[in-house]
Amino acid sequence: MKKAYQRLPESELDIMLVLWNGTPPMTRPEIEKVINTRKNLAPTTILSLLTRLEAKNFVEVTKQGKMNLYTPLISQTDYQAHESQSVLEKLYGNSLKKFVTSLYQGKKISSEEIHELSDFLKEMEDREE
Repeated sequence: MKKAYQRLPESELDIMLVLWNGTPPMTRPEIEKVINTRKNLAPTTILSLLTRLEAKNFVEVTKQGKMNLYTPLISQTDYQAHESQSVLEKLYGNSLKKFVTSLYQGKKISSEEIHELSDFLKEMEDREE
């Protein structure tokens, strides 16, 4: 059975992206350094967000001396798959065609993109056989 994840608010997702794209385990100052290249968050705010993520079982905290080390418990791939499926179900009634149509509404689709989609669909069809 697939594990159900709760949708993360943007601020918590920002922290998870740092952990997923960094080299865990990471300390709060390491996370802060990366986050603050895009946003300016106070150390206490980052700590609060990390505490929330720990409570939601998204990160594991281990103590090393006076420092806490943060490691993601959920992979970026698993979270993305869950969120994608949720969006597909809720907004597009599980219709991949409606989803793709909405992405390209009014935009020109290149022949390369059409071939990529076609190849993807062919690959999916072959897996079903």
